[in-house]
Amino acid sequence: MALWVLQDIMRMMSVSAHSTVDDALDAIAGGTHADPFAVLGAHPVTVDGRPALVVRTMRPAASDVQLVMHDRVIGMERRRPEGLFEAQVPLDRSEQSERLAYWFRVHEGGATRDVADPYRFGPVLSEFDLHLFGEGTHYRAWERLGSHRMTIDGVSGVHFAVWAPNAQRVSVIGDFNRWDHRAHPMRNRIPSGVWEIFIPDLPDGACYKYEVRTPAGHLLQKADPYATAFEVPPNSASVIWTGGGYQWRDGDWMRDREAYGTWHDRPMSIYEVHLGSWRRVPEEGNRPLTYRELAATLVPYLREMGYTHVELMPVLEHPFAGSWGYQVIGFFAPTSRFGTPNDFRYFVDECHRHEIGVILDWVPGHFPKDRHGLAEFDGTSLYEHADPRQGEHREWGTLVFNYGRNEVRSFLLSSAICWLEEFHIDGLRVDAVASMLYLDYSRREGEWIPNRFGGREHLEAVAFLQQLNTVTHGRVPGTITIAEESTAWPAVSRPVYLGGLGFSYKWNMGWMHDMLEYVRGAPVHRRWHHNKITFSMLYAFTENFILPFSHDEVVHGKRAMLDKMPGDVWQKHATLRALYGYMFGHPGKKLMFMGAEFGQWREWNYDESLDWHLVDDPMHAGLRRWVQDLNHAYQRERSLHEVDFEGAGFSWIDCNDNENSVGSAYPRTVGTASS
Repeated sequence: MALWVLQDIMRMMSVSAHSTVDDALDAIAGGTHADPFAVLGAHPVTVDGRPALVVRTMRPAASDVQLVMHDRVIGMERRRPEGLFEAQVPLDRSEQSERLAYWFRVHEGGATRDVADPYRFGPVLSEFDLHLFGEGTHYRAWERLGSHRMTIDGVSGVHFAVWAPNAQRVSVIGDFNRWDHRAHPMRNRIPSGVWEIFIPDLPDGACYKYEVRTPAGHLLQKADPYATAFEVPPNSASVIWTGGGYQWRDGDWMRDREAYGTWHDRPMSIYEVHLGSWRRVPEEGNRPLTYRELAATLVPYLREMGYTHVELMPVLEHPFAGSWGYQVIGFFAPTSRFGTPNDFRYFVDECHRHEIGVILDWVPGHFPKDRHGLAEFDGTSLYEHADPRQGEHREWGTLVFNYGRNEVRSFLLSSAICWLEEFHIDGLRVDAVASMLYLDYSRREGEWIPNRFGGREHLEAVAFLQQLNTVTHGRVPGTITIAEESTAWPAVSRPVYLGGLGFSYKWNMGWMHDMLEYVRGAPVHRRWHHNKITFSMLYAFTENFILPFSHDEVVHGKRAMLDKMPGDVWQKHATLRALYGYMFGHPGKKLMFMGAEFGQWREWNYDESLDWHLVDDPMHAGLRRWVQDLNHAYQRERSLHEVDFEGAGFSWIDCNDNENSVGSAYPRTVGTASS
């Protein structure tokens, strides 16, 4: 007899020993039983001294249910008005020695259908999976938790698994069971806290959630943290999506990617894009482009402009578009706003086939409080810290992950690996790293808790980031990680074995702020601020820097890049061209937010298209052509990119001509020089 059968028998004996069967049936009918597999399904009993089975099923919407076993059709008794049906079946000797297959003939709403019983299937998750998950080292947890189509004993269905260790009961609810929590309560894999169930005969596209009964008895409806697809917001259900195997066509790119390593000696000019507002379709209600439409329009544009990479502002599913995607609900799902997961794969595929790398903004620093999300997932602070001094960013109204909890690390690390492997993403830009590193980030005195040494460093977050970079670089060679880190934390882009955080690159926020402050001033005053264009060379090689002009600099009253420049329209354009020229001559990889390349006048609005009509103006067209020429020259000229992170790659000719506000230098390759 299978181990899971023995376990169910033992649990059933425990139920009988500590409560009456009627109490157990009442709990099942009321949706409060913590161990439904001990009651539902088939269980061996003795009737008049002879072996038999008692078979139970919970069918709240059924008018009648029959048990079909071999060539027998047996009527089932309604034991509770809520829809709990039961049948007792005597067994002959041959039936006692085999694992009986059976199904239910359900009469519901004037229709009759045959369905397999979820409660006749054993556990799916292995003890090894549960061990790795609890250890914080299950780097492919998305393959085991969430919803997955599979076939068990010749029966096709969907397996669901979710982590909710403090729940009294967890049920799968969805289209297929009228969102009734009594229909499919799950098995608790003690002591892991993971609940699972295999439900036969479910279609792709069905919406579902988990209903969680909290320790206090409250009911929560939660989206699946490991879901691979969601409804289009503002709807919030997870979606069963298997999609079949996508046929990738980027084999050459993927082979070469591993050879490129960290891209340190290769050109990297990144175009940062918010997919929902790059270009819209005004003839169709101003809707954004789909993933496939973006593949047909954005990819050729990137190629024409000479960009080597595109960085996508968070594609991960998020409920509120006004957060720009930085408050994530679905850490394994591309947002459904623009299409299916395979549509997104197609976009990445097209980028690769046109030699464009794809970087994804990834947000492990915080998550939103939406009721269907991760917040207090099982009625307790599960993914977050319970103490708001550790678990909440009041500035953003979001919650902070508990990086010291093993299962949370398995969740986040699996998310990172999933995007790099399953979606062929080439790099992750980790948002808001500074908020992770410091316990007192944006907190006043008394609003934070020091670490065990009395300091402000978030030791668990540091360990998590080091693990993230070690795991991603080790398991997916050729991919990169980028830190948006705005402080002087040392060795952000140095290897973990040398005490660093292990990122491939770090945004050079200091250079960005100095340069923007410098060019805002009138030319007559710049002689007094000449150090702002030279100071960066004092630290330029302490990290592997990317020079960013990002979305953060063209919102919230900061004005668009062109509008920051002083003087009349001609002077603004001339100054911006000079700024971009200096950027491409300065050591470090490059990043530019969409619209900056042609001189968008307005601040960026996530809900509107860029002002593409400006390109018809000769001055704006000239600015775009200048950026295009810079990109192509940057790729052609080895001295502009090959030795970005060593002092040998750059020399000043004259950095002290503050009277004329001129700095002259030459970048160079190893052993050569180019002015």
